[in-house]
Amino acid sequence: MHKVKNLKSHLRPGCLYRRADLEKLSKSVDRELAGLVEAQVLVKVRRGVYECPKHSRFGLLPPSPEKLVKTFLKDDDFLLTSPNDFNTLGLGTTQLYNYQVVYNHKRHGRFELGGQIFEFQMKPRYPKKLTPEFLLVDLVNNLEKLAEDRTALLAKAREKIGEMQPRRLRSAVKQFSKVSTRKFFEEVLGNAS
Repeated sequence: MHKVKNLKSHLRPGCLYRRADLEKLSKSVDRELAGLVEAQVLVKVRRGVYECPKHSRFGLLPPSPEKLVKTFLKDDDFLLTSPNDFNTLGLGTTQLYNYQVVYNHKRHGRFELGGQIFEFQMKPRYPKKLTPEFLLVDLVNNLEKLAEDRTALLAKAREKIGEMQPRRLRSAVKQFSKVSTRKFFEEVLGNAS
C-alpha cells in the first residue's frame, strides 16, 4: 500500500494523467491504478487516461473539456467548438447539441471522454480562437448537420455578412471554407462590393 500512497502523492486534483506518464512513478502501475480507482482517488476517463477529480460540496466536478482533449491528443494544438456556439451569431439558431467539435491535426471520429462526447475533425487549418467571422463560415460549412431550416439560416447569414468586417470575413472564407461555402460567400461579398 506504500507505493499507492507514493503514487497518490504525485496526483493533483483537477488534473488528468496518462498511464504512460504514471509508469515512471511505479513498478506496478496497473495494480496501483486499480487501487486508486477503487478508492475513488482516480476516475478512469478512457483506456489509459485517468482523472484526479476535484471535489465540491455537491460531489465530484467533471474535468474541463479542454483538459480532456489536451490529454487525449497529447497536444494543445486544437480548436474546441460546438454547434451551440452558432447561437451567439444572432441568426435565430436555438437548437442545443450534446457534443463538442474538436478541430485538430491528429484524430478523426467521435469519442466519449469523461462522459462527454467529442467529434474530432482533422482540418489543415483552423484559428487559435473562435471569432464571429470563423463561426459564420463554420456555420455555412456545416449547414447540412444543423437541425434548423437551411434556407432561413442562409438568408439570415446573408444579412449578417453586412454587419461584419469585410476584410476579416474574406480572410476567414479564404482560410477555412469548403468549396460550396466559398461560392456562397463570394456571391454575397461580390454583390456587396
